[in-house]
Formats: sequence, structure tokens, C-alpha cells
Amino acid sequence: MTESGDPHPAAARGFAVALVAACSFLLTACTADAPKEQASPFADCAALSAPPASAPATLATAQDNSLPEIELPCFTGGGAVKLTGVRGPAVINLWASWCEPCRTELPAMQQLADRAAGKLTVLGVNTGDDREAAASFGADNRIGMPTLYDRDKKLIGRLGGSTLPVTIFLGADGSRHVEPLPLDDTKLDALVRTWTGVTVTS
Repeated sequence: MTESGDPHPAAARGFAVALVAACSFLLTACTADAPKEQASPFADCAALSAPPASAPATLATAQDNSLPEIELPCFTGGGAVKLTGVRGPAVINLWASWCEPCRTELPAMQQLADRAAGKLTVLGVNTGDDREAAASFGADNRIGMPTLYDRDKKLIGRLGGSTLPVTIFLGADGSRHVEPLPLDDTKLDALVRTWTGVTVTS
């Protein structure tokens, strides 16, 4: 027996070392198996308060638009965006990953954003959705347009609607038209021309 009274000091130390090693292994395993948060596929919202690049210079001094006076966080980065500060001409699409018509329509919105770059702002508003589901759907379908996150359905509530998708056409003068029906490429291009004055070519 040792002076400390412990008849097996080496065994005790060995057990302690083994216990620490086991805990370390379990912690590493649990960390490795933990699901990783889906990175946002959407562009940031920094340019939303400026008119599209090819819009007339006079639009830079336009008054606030006719959208509700609410702020929503940008899906990417989380910075607050004041809706009345979004400059037209613009198309704003309210969607959710659980909305079947939205899942069909949203790629057409992204194609519009690609075709109308510099002439028209195309903005998504993810509505009443789970962030992970929205980010996953966006990544899988290559949706990269700027997107706001409206978990509490503030915008659609202020517009008086309850079903998705909803598309807002915002004119250069701040006027708006709300379209409550799903749109395909042909209908979308026609409404863009009618309500924003922008002609988009394929």
C-alpha cells in the first residue's frame, strides 16, 4: 500500500485516462454527426434601395413606393430592409418551399432576374417558411436572387392575402400591382411589360 492509502494508484490513473479518452471520442462523434446549417444561396440585399443600373437617373430621387411600411431581414446576412425603400421597376415574389405552385414558379422568377439584370430588380420574399427548407430549395434549384425572410407573414398580411404565391409589380414611379395567381414565363413577361414598362427578351 502507498503512503496515500491507495492500493492501486496506477490502475486509478489508467481508469481516469481511459475515461477522458472515451468522453473525447463521444464528443467528437456527436459533433461530427450533428447536422450542418444550410448556407444561404441567395444574394445579399445591399443594392435594393437603388434603382436598376439602366434606369433613368431621375429615379434615384423618387419618393417612397406604395409598399407597406415594414422592415424585413435579408435572408443572407440578416440586415433589415425597409420595403418602402425598394426602388422600381421591380418584381417582388412571395413564396415558400412548402407551396407547390411556388416551387414551379420560382425558377421562372430566377430566369427573369437573369434576363432582366440591370433593367429590373427581382426580389424574393420567403414567407411563413423554415429557413433550412427555404435555403435547401433555393440551393437545389439555383435560386440566387436577393431574398427577404418573412417568417411571420407580415407582408402578405398587409397586402390582404393569405395564399401563396403572390407577385408584386412595382413601377418606376412607386406604383404597384399585386398578382395573386401563379405565373409562367409568358404571363410574367407580359405583366412586367404592362406594370413596369420594362420589356424583357428571352
